[in-house]
Amino acid sequence: MVRPRPGHAAQGLVAFDGRVVACALGRTGITALKREGDWATPVGRFSPLAVLFRADRVGPPSGDLPLRAIRADDGWADDAGSAQYNCHVRLPFAPSHESLIRDDHLYDVVVITDHNRAPRIRGFGSAVFLHCAREGLAPTAGCVALPHDVWRRLGHRLLIDRPVLVATSGRPVRRTKTARPFFRGRRSAI
Repeated sequence: MVRPRPGHAAQGLVAFDGRVVACALGRTGITALKREGDWATPVGRFSPLAVLFRADRVGPPSGDLPLRAIRADDGWADDAGSAQYNCHVRLPFAPSHESLIRDDHLYDVVVITDHNRAPRIRGFGSAVFLHCAREGLAPTAGCVALPHDVWRRLGHRLLIDRPVLVATSGRPVRRTKTARPFFRGRRSAI
């Protein structure tokens, strides 16, 4: 469960397995009406689909989700006008996209979620992941980001097939429609 951190709109508190840790959220906080480019973290109940990691920086994380090392040509389409909107793409890719290979350490570990995946609605937000946080829990563009030390100590408890709940309070959030399996039966290909 992810909730806003009191007094810090762009930070949250993640509760799992009896622990509570601080996390970074979108710089405009949590919203019930996610839109592409609004810098907000969407409210909802999201299933983790797969884990991608930087093999040149971290070892393979443990957990029960499908796992693959990030490759140089991995990207994610964020152009709402593209037929590949909010999908994994191979680079080079002409429409607007995000490279999953980054100079910073944000995508050393990335959990792909089913946010806006089934059905995909253009303009309702793309690339809403769980990933590593910037120093000082600086805001994200809409993802939930946890400090590197949390990934190192507790990543195995985070990388399991259970929903991620993002709420504005302690009340339950609605269940979103579950997307098809991310790797489509093949653990090594997206």
